[in-house]
Amino acid sequence: MVHRVGPERPVAAPGSRLLSKPSAPPAAAEAGAAVRLAGADTMTRRLVSSGSPFEAVAGYSRAVVQGDWCFVAGTTGYDYVAMTMPADVRDQARNALETIAGALAEGGFTLCDVVRATYYMTPDVDWAYVSPVFGEVFGDIRPAATCLVTGLVAPEMKIEIEVTAFRG
Repeated sequence: MVHRVGPERPVAAPGSRLLSKPSAPPAAAEAGAAVRLAGADTMTRRLVSSGSPFEAVAGYSRAVVQGDWCFVAGTTGYDYVAMTMPADVRDQARNALETIAGALAEGGFTLCDVVRATYYMTPDVDWAYVSPVFGEVFGDIRPAATCLVTGLVAPEMKIEIEVTAFRG
């Protein structure tokens, strides 16, 4: 069974496979739009945008709210005020967490709702150096967390963070 989001965007039902790919993104899936999933388990999906032009180019949302869940996409440490990427990984981590907090707030969540965090770091990052930043934010929240060492899409990026939040 396939649920449709808009006229051309199939979404796989639980336990099924995605049968086809959309030919073009539907107008209903624009940033901030709420779309309705068809079927017995009907639920509203809300897309949250940070305003980055890359979201439209790469076809993703900063966050997706589905029921009591909020899934925040991988977020780098770009400083949207200065329009630069800081050199220090701690500054990048703080910026990423600020962007994440804003996306969560727009979706009706807070950092206190985060149940899962995934950190992607480049090989040159020292976990002991950057991890206190996560402790400042998540010390009392204590989400399940994983850290992966990997390359990122641009050489100035040292860390990318994604989170999942639940309110219920």
